[in-house]
Amino acid sequence: MAKKVVATLRKAGSKNLAKFITAVRSAKTKAYTFKEEIVTLEQAKDLMEGKKIS
Repeated sequence: MAKKVVATLRKAGSKNLAKFITAVRSAKTKAYTFKEEIVTLEQAKDLMEGKKIS
């Protein structure tokens, strides 16, 4: 599945997109879940710096 997403993100004429995966810990169960987002490269840089995006 990941290969298909990466291939889709690399199409000619599309914006520069990145798949951003974060680990989120549940306060109730203390288990980790993973949140996946497809964002532009500028938004990915902001997320890496700890800034929130809308």
